[in-house]
Amino acid sequence: MGLRHIVAGVVMALGVAVVPANAQGLVPAAPPVAPVPPERPACREVADLPFLTIDPDSAARLGAIGLSRAAIFAQMHETSIPETMGCWAMPVGNFDSQLVSVGMSQWNFGTGSLQPLLKAWKKARRGRFGRERRALMPAYGKTIFSRDCLAVPVKDKCREKILAAHGADGKLNPVIRGEFNALFESDAMLQVQLDTYLVLLEAVRQDLLRVFPEGPITLRKVRWAVDTKVQQGGFPLDEDLARLRRKLAAMSEGERWERLGAIFAWYGALSRSIDQDGVQRDWAWNMDRWRCLLDTRRIDPEQYEMLHLTFLRSRTAIGNSGRWQALTFERRAKIILGVGSVSGKTDGECLR
Repeated sequence: MGLRHIVAGVVMALGVAVVPANAQGLVPAAPPVAPVPPERPACREVADLPFLTIDPDSAARLGAIGLSRAAIFAQMHETSIPETMGCWAMPVGNFDSQLVSVGMSQWNFGTGSLQPLLKAWKKARRGRFGRERRALMPAYGKTIFSRDCLAVPVKDKCREKILAAHGADGKLNPVIRGEFNALFESDAMLQVQLDTYLVLLEAVRQDLLRVFPEGPITLRKVRWAVDTKVQQGGFPLDEDLARLRRKLAAMSEGERWERLGAIFAWYGALSRSIDQDGVQRDWAWNMDRWRCLLDTRRIDPEQYEMLHLTFLRSRTAIGNSGRWQALTFERRAKIILGVGSVSGKTDGECLR
């Protein structure tokens, strides 16, 4: 009830300006300055490289929804920003209960998304596998490519060995972190990551036709769908989409901005709560700019519907008991509005 009371008060501020937003403690008195992103360590950055190949048939299908080769790599880089700060590797440990996450899309052992990449790399190396594994991962390669670690879910023996490779600070020790970097920045693994991402993009193409059956499929929708697929694996069910659209169609014009304000208020209140991570440097800047867009009515019908669809899916983000719900909404709202901050990286602006 406490959260609903907070949201209700903020909605009034956003919708009819009965209570100043500052009185609700939602937005600082002065417009917040743009957050400073953390310094990125030296890494191999996600980008198009001449040796990376895309199957011509796949390229043709993706081209039909506006994804040229350049657009594919631009989308990969965009996906990697909140995941790895734009790097091909950047392994992290068990902070989110996924054991190890690595790669431009942060594939991990916990969800079983990492094992297929390891198997694909092993298969691609054929007779060179043993030699290259020892060269790239001399200390931990035998463990990482063991049957216990390639199983889904990983076996207890694998879990114990990887957890033992974490330091007292809960992070991967420098040796295993360096070896994962070496593997995931290798040319062959870059191709595996690209191939895996292309499969995701092909699936997104089918999802878009279901979620937006009346079209058109804009680049904004493609970017939104990719982020949804990467972070949550799928989209709302048809019955949920139909229910939401019935409610949107029945809504009076006078309700439109108050309803959207309520969603922004949910994000703002959630960001300030005790168990939300990944949004601390961003939420105040986002709330200030998104309020500006709302107050000046600079949100078009496509953006309006997509924000409601994002709310529908974000509130079902259950990882770590909902720890990432605000971040989930933040990532997609930035894509939809073209204005926002994620992981300290700001784009766009709203001038009053």
